[in-house]
Amino acid sequence: MLGGGLRLTWGFVKRRPWSFLVAVTGAILFVSAIVASAVVVGRVTDELIIPVLRDGESTEGKLWPAMALIFAVALWKAFGITLRRSGAGWLQFGTRADARKALIDHQMHLDLAWHDRRSTGDLLSVSEVDTNQGTFVLAPFPYATGSLFLLIGTIVLVALSDIVLGGVILVGLLVILVIDVSGAFRTFGPFVEVQEQRGVVSEIAHESVDGALTVKALGRADEETERFRRASDELRDRLIRVNSMWVGYRAVVESLPSVITIALIVFGAYRVAAGAVTAGDLVTVSYLLSLMTMPISLLGFVIWEMAHSMAAWQRVRGVLDAEDLVEHGDAVAVDSGSGGAVDSSAVTFGYAIDDAVLHDVDIDILGGKTVAIVGPTASGKSTLALLLARLWDPRSGEITLDGRDLRDFARSELAGEVAFVAQESFLFDDTVEGNITLGSDIPRGDVIAAARLAGAERFIDELDYGYDTRIGERGTTLSGGQRQRVALARALVRRPRVLVLDDATSAVDPSVETEILRGLRRSELPSTVVIVAYRRSSIALADEVIYLEDGRVLAQGTHDQLLASTPGYARLLRAYEHDMAERERNREDAHG
Repeated sequence: MLGGGLRLTWGFVKRRPWSFLVAVTGAILFVSAIVASAVVVGRVTDELIIPVLRDGESTEGKLWPAMALIFAVALWKAFGITLRRSGAGWLQFGTRADARKALIDHQMHLDLAWHDRRSTGDLLSVSEVDTNQGTFVLAPFPYATGSLFLLIGTIVLVALSDIVLGGVILVGLLVILVIDVSGAFRTFGPFVEVQEQRGVVSEIAHESVDGALTVKALGRADEETERFRRASDELRDRLIRVNSMWVGYRAVVESLPSVITIALIVFGAYRVAAGAVTAGDLVTVSYLLSLMTMPISLLGFVIWEMAHSMAAWQRVRGVLDAEDLVEHGDAVAVDSGSGGAVDSSAVTFGYAIDDAVLHDVDIDILGGKTVAIVGPTASGKSTLALLLARLWDPRSGEITLDGRDLRDFARSELAGEVAFVAQESFLFDDTVEGNITLGSDIPRGDVIAAARLAGAERFIDELDYGYDTRIGERGTTLSGGQRQRVALARALVRRPRVLVLDDATSAVDPSVETEILRGLRRSELPSTVVIVAYRRSSIALADEVIYLEDGRVLAQGTHDQLLASTPGYARLLRAYEHDMAERERNREDAHG
C-alpha cells in the first residue's frame, strides 16, 4: 500500500516538477530554520542565560547579538513557509486541474455504450470528489519530504551530541512509523468503500434533481427522499467507522512524541549528571524534539493520506483506463455547397449484444432531399437517426456520406458535415447566443438568420435582453418548444450538409412545425434533411418517406406511393390523425 501510494504521488510530481521543487526548497528552508533555531536556543542557553543566572554575568555585548540571531532565524523560517505553501498550492491545484481535463478529454473519446453503463452522478463524483481526494496528498507531501531531512538532521545532531539520546529518538520514531503504516493499511479498504458510497450518493442526488418534475408529478417525493436518506446514512456510517479507526491511531501516534520527550529528559538528566553532555546540549535536543511534533505528525498524516488518495484515484483510473474508444479515420469534411447523399448497406444494430433493434437496413437518400423516417413505436426510428449522425456505430454493415464510411472521418470532422438535433436537447447555463454558437466565433447576423429559420427569432426578441439573455441550466426559463427551436438554431448556424432531426419539433404547435419545415425547404441551406416524424403535415412535406417496422425498412418512396402500396404505413397515418384529433378535442374541452 505504501509503495503504491509513493508511486502515485511520484507520478503526480513528475508532471509538475518545478512546483514540487519550489515547495520542497521551501520545506527544506523551513526545517533547516527549525534546526538552526534549536542550535541558537542551545547556544543562547549556554553562553547567555546560564552565565547570567548562575554566575551573575552582565548581558552587555551578548543580548543584542542573541536577539539578532533569533530574529534572523524567524525571517528564515517565514520565507521557507511562504515558498513551501506557494509551491504546494501550485502542485496540488495544478495537478487536480490536469486530472479533470484528462477525465473530460478521455470521456469525450469514449463511445455512448460506455456512458450508458455509468451514471452521470457517479461520473460527477469521480470528477469532483475523487480528484479532490486523489490529489489531496500533494498539499502536505513537500513538507513531509522536507521533514525527512529534519528527522535525519535531528537524529544526526543528537547522535553527535550523545549516542544514547540519539538511540532513544530513533527507536521512538521507528515505533511511530510502524503504527502509521499499520493503520493506513487497515483503513485502505474502508477508504475505498467510502469513495464508492460517495459516488452512490451523488448518483441518487443527480437523479432526484434531474427527475424532480417526474417525482413530484407521481407523488413519489417521500419515497425518493427515503432512498436518498438510506444512501446518505450508509455514507455517514462508513465515514464514522473509518474516522474512528483514524482517530484511534492518531491519538496513539500524537501522544508518542510526548512520551519520547519524557524519556529523552530522563535519560538526558543522567547523561548531564555523568558529564557526557552539557545542559545546553540537553536543551537543544529537547527543544528540537518539541519542534518535531508537528513534522512527525505530518509524516504520519501523509502516509494516511496516501491510502485515502489511492482509494480515490482507483476510481479516477477506472475512467481514464476505459478502452471503449471511438475509432476515427483521416477523412476531412468538404465544403461542396450542396446536401450530402446518405446510404446504408446491410446495417444491423443493437444496444445489447444479444438483441438487435435494426436488421439489414438499406436506405438511399439523395443529396439535398428532405426525407421522413416513419414507423410505429419501437420500430427503430430514433436508433437509425443516431446511427446517421454516428453517435453509435452499426454492429455490421456501413453508413456512408457521399460514398465515404462515417467511421473514416477524422475526429470532429463529421460534426462539420452532419448536425443532429434530439427531441430533448441540452441547453447550457449561458446566453441564448452562447447556446447557439457554443463558443464558436460566429457573426451575430448568422446567429439571427439561424434563429429565424428555426422559428425562434420572435420569442428571442421578446426576452429581456434578447440574444444576451441567460436561460439557465437546461434552459429552465424557456418552454419545451422554445428549447427545441434554440437547439435547432444551434444546428442550422453551422450550415451542415446533413441535418438529422429526431422528433426535434415535437413540442411546438403543428402550424409552427409546418412553417419551420417549409422554411428549411425554401432556404438556401445546403442540407439533406432527415426527419423522424409523427405528424402527417410534416410527413407530407418530405420528398421521400422511409417506413420502418420491427427494425426493418419495409418501404421507401413518396408519401403517396407508400399510402398506395404499404398497408402498415396507411394504418399508422390514420392512427396519427385519430390521435391528433383526440388531443384537439381534449384541448377544446379543457378550455370549455
